[in-house]
Amino acid sequence: MSILSLAIPSKGRLKEKSEAWLRAQGFEVRQIGGERGYQAEISGLGEVDMRLLSAREIAQGLVDGSIHAGVTGEDLLHDLAPTGPEDFHVLERLGFGGADVIVAVPQAWLDVDTMADLEAAGAAFRKAHHRRLRVATKYMRLTRRFFAAKSVGEYRLVESAGATEAAPATGAADVIVDITSTGATLKANGLKIVSDGIILKSEAVLAASAQADWNPAARKSLSLLRTAAKIEELLGLKNLNSQS
Repeated sequence: MSILSLAIPSKGRLKEKSEAWLRAQGFEVRQIGGERGYQAEISGLGEVDMRLLSAREIAQGLVDGSIHAGVTGEDLLHDLAPTGPEDFHVLERLGFGGADVIVAVPQAWLDVDTMADLEAAGAAFRKAHHRRLRVATKYMRLTRRFFAAKSVGEYRLVESAGATEAAPATGAADVIVDITSTGATLKANGLKIVSDGIILKSEAVLAASAQADWNPAARKSLSLLRTAAKIEELLGLKNLNSQS
């Protein structure tokens, strides 16, 4: 990559909020090819490869180094990064797209209020039913790291392809790890958040890749965006700026 590759979400409120945030910094985004186009132009940052992608594609690109910088969900970055936060740099939290990544269990499980309770319940469940508790989630790495940190091992992951909060009611899983903003959907599906089960308080972030080729042209364009966003000293960026 010889110029800065910058990506924002391609549709929905995240796209609208991202464009509004960039506009407020003085950088106007113009979509190319109509509403169905996946390329764009941005004014004021010099020569930029501006892309419109899904939030997950942006996070993956930042982690593997195919994108220099972009707006995506912090939850996706943490989940897709093989080694965790070392794989990316959060430049700024943008104040929109907020949601918590949480562990939730059925409300009927009156004796399960903490992650330690969940481990005990898992051991009892395995003894009674000869199988581990099933945890449905789209956040496979994030769940494994959190459960390990909480010393919970009596479970197995079930990758969720649809509405994760419905998994316990349909019998597809016993526990879920999902995102929530208000908790209303969880409550409607008979679920409750474990008291110490907030894995991550996520929101939309402007992030930079730790793996991308940070050549002078890319660093120069990013520095304009960082200055406009009033970002002075950020973890990792000092390293990026020192590269030749």
